[in-house]
Amino acid sequence: MNDDQATPGDDASRRPLGDLSGMAELKLRAGSRPEELYEAAERLCREASDDGSAASAASAAAVRTIGRVADVLAETRSRDCARFAVDLVGRLLPTGPAGRREGDQLRRSVAAKLAEAQQLRDLALLFEELPDDAEDPSADVRACLLGEPALIGAGRGRPVLDAYAERLQELGHPLAVLPRTRLDVEHRFTVRVRGLGSVKTPDQLRSRFPEISPTDGGAAAGHTAGQTPDGTRARAAAEPFTAGGWAREPEVRFFTLPRPLDPDDFNISFVKELPLDCMVGEGAHRGGAVACRTTPDDVLNTLFAAAYDGGVNGRPQGGAYARLYAWKSLYALLGLPADVPFPEAVGQALDHRWLRFMAFTDWFHHDTADEAFAVLDPTRTRVTVLAATDTDTDGQ
Repeated sequence: MNDDQATPGDDASRRPLGDLSGMAELKLRAGSRPEELYEAAERLCREASDDGSAASAASAAAVRTIGRVADVLAETRSRDCARFAVDLVGRLLPTGPAGRREGDQLRRSVAAKLAEAQQLRDLALLFEELPDDAEDPSADVRACLLGEPALIGAGRGRPVLDAYAERLQELGHPLAVLPRTRLDVEHRFTVRVRGLGSVKTPDQLRSRFPEISPTDGGAAAGHTAGQTPDGTRARAAAEPFTAGGWAREPEVRFFTLPRPLDPDDFNISFVKELPLDCMVGEGAHRGGAVACRTTPDDVLNTLFAAAYDGGVNGRPQGGAYARLYAWKSLYALLGLPADVPFPEAVGQALDHRWLRFMAFTDWFHHDTADEAFAVLDPTRTRVTVLAATDTDTDGQ
């Protein structure tokens, strides 16, 4: 064949991806000739990798373009599309520092889309070759894929998937610590209920959770609380929000009390007396602070949703990593070591007392999303507070 001649397929596969970046055309191509879309994306990956570190901006742009292609392939139900999507994000993405975070997020996003759109029997074909390195991106995207069905109680009982999961455990992949099935306490993960979005007003908070009345004893006890800083534990508790790209660094504080706190005094009066940034200026604004009793499953679901949905800075983490960050945060709030089994952690969480609270301060904007929890341990002498806001104060 003459070099000047080209078949329609050849012509399409050689077009720059920028010419194919309209979503309608990408979806059409994924449904009819996915191999051409894959070849064009593969070529862009090679070009970005060949440019080297000097072209970090170009590399990041390439990751975003390839991400759109991988997303479309992942959402197009076919064995080939699934294979192409995993290969793009697991093997071919540029690995320079400029694209590292985007690559991590993309692998998680593509895994979530694959789990939702593809047949499990087709996905199982992607796990026939066992990994040798837990840090290999191709192993990471498959680890995410294993984690997604667990959120709906599926994926176990297939030898090829079970063997891959066992190898990930042997290699020490971070997702391998998670249960392969959904625990009862996780029953709200990914569930959307109309009218049950983020709580933005005291009336909404009171309508969903039982309010706890303020007491003078709570205020007096709050005065006696001493801080016990722990940076490592604080970072773990905040991770669902920081990983998800929430607008502001969360506040995490740990306190000890000289004597056991009366359970009835664990209320908003107590919280208001703690040295918390999120409560600075309370009382100077219109509206009053309120605290309501909540449960571990509500807290865990909030932590999961923070990472799963992402914040205003737009970094949704996908189901598998959102689940990991939620559990790590819960363990940090409880002060548990990582080797405590999940069912035991759930039992210990039930022995704690949990509050949701909100106030009218410069921290709580009652706008995009505000979350604040306080937890009292069974000895009633240790308290942890976590507060997060997704309102971008710099943009106001």
